[in-house]
Amino acid sequence: AGRAKRLLLSRLFQPLNLQAGGETAWDGRAGEPICRSQKLMLQGGLIHPAGPGCYCYMPPTVRAMEKLVKVMDEEMQAVGGQKLNMPSLSSAELWRASGRWDQMGPELFRLADRHGKEYCLGPTHEEAVTELVAAQSNLSYKQLPLRLYQVTRKFRDEPKPRFGLLRSREFYMKDMYTFDASEEAARQTYDLVCDAYRSLFDRLGLPFVKVRAATGSIGGTVSHEFQLPADVGEDRLAVCPDGHFAANVETLNREQTSCPTCGEKLTQTRGIEVGHTFYLGTKYSSVSNAIFYSPENKPQLAEMGCYGLGVTRILAASIEVLSTEDSIRWPSLITPYQLCFIPPKRGSKEEEEGAALLERMYDDLAEALPHLAGDSVLDDRTQLTIGKRLKDANKLGYPYVVIAGKRVCEDPPVFEVWNQNTSEVLFLTKEGVIELLSKVRVP
Repeated sequence: AGRAKRLLLSRLFQPLNLQAGGETAWDGRAGEPICRSQKLMLQGGLIHPAGPGCYCYMPPTVRAMEKLVKVMDEEMQAVGGQKLNMPSLSSAELWRASGRWDQMGPELFRLADRHGKEYCLGPTHEEAVTELVAAQSNLSYKQLPLRLYQVTRKFRDEPKPRFGLLRSREFYMKDMYTFDASEEAARQTYDLVCDAYRSLFDRLGLPFVKVRAATGSIGGTVSHEFQLPADVGEDRLAVCPDGHFAANVETLNREQTSCPTCGEKLTQTRGIEVGHTFYLGTKYSSVSNAIFYSPENKPQLAEMGCYGLGVTRILAASIEVLSTEDSIRWPSLITPYQLCFIPPKRGSKEEEEGAALLERMYDDLAEALPHLAGDSVLDDRTQLTIGKRLKDANKLGYPYVVIAGKRVCEDPPVFEVWNQNTSEVLFLTKEGVIELLSKVRVP
């Protein structure tokens, strides 16, 4: 077997702009507010603006996104989710039948094909999935519950796209649609999926609140949002300090200022919405006639729920809430690369021996821990000092940095290892480094 090909930082398509000050308007119009995650993602070469609210996601960002989707897949499959994929183009007839063609107004991106048939680019897929299930003409109660989900690009004609990936016009979303045989079963599904969302945010180490929410243009009778508290958040939340109650302010009447459970005064905070759950009942199944046959062989309308997680929004929101002013911090599970290797500076007395030892270390690590083989980057910009490269590595948020420093020429060689999660510096032999990294989890 050939050696794993080393990934060199100089070859990575991630145009760094780490020296740029916060006031540089690389994105949007000058003088527009720009939030921390947007600034850090632009400086770190993670996104590149392609037009208002549209971004190119650079290779490291795609890696983080694919890891996040893997974690979502695990959580969705644990609750019986089956993954499918529906077209972005959705016919106007479907949306007219549900009443949303008019209700969504200018938020829908609308277009006509060469035959004059009208479509929209799907911001969400309730109509499409209900139509799909309705087309299964002899669905039996034995095949329910159905829990169908996809991770696809969604489109929304935002009047004011801003804050980078937090509010864009093109974004990735995980959306799940469930079909149950009764209201009671549908409510059990609702609780199950909410628990899966809880589990996801816990695994990512993100401090979320689940809040009561309005049903808006999706409809239905019960709805909750998963919010990450953040100053830049566009939602205002009212939260009981003892954790008994939380709601989006838009669902409260003016008089309600205390917790309905314990009477404590509610505190206000802002949040970024990263997930939304809805119990829909038969709102869509009645329009498309999505039925199943009961044990008595009677046709009945399926009871539905829908559940969304913003994939690209979670990436940006996690950087927003975990990072410092000038250094990116990812949830460690989904960081693009777990590991950065820094060889000695060109012309230093450790140069030759240190570089060879570090490259051998890179290869031995890939062999001992194959799941980390693709998760390592070698910073080959040896014209720069170790200190300068370490500073960049810190800004880019690699959880571990392995340096061939002064002690690499000892016998046995000793490497300097920076652990960003605990902010400690360790001096370890090769075996020690492999031992330390054997604990790292990647999805």
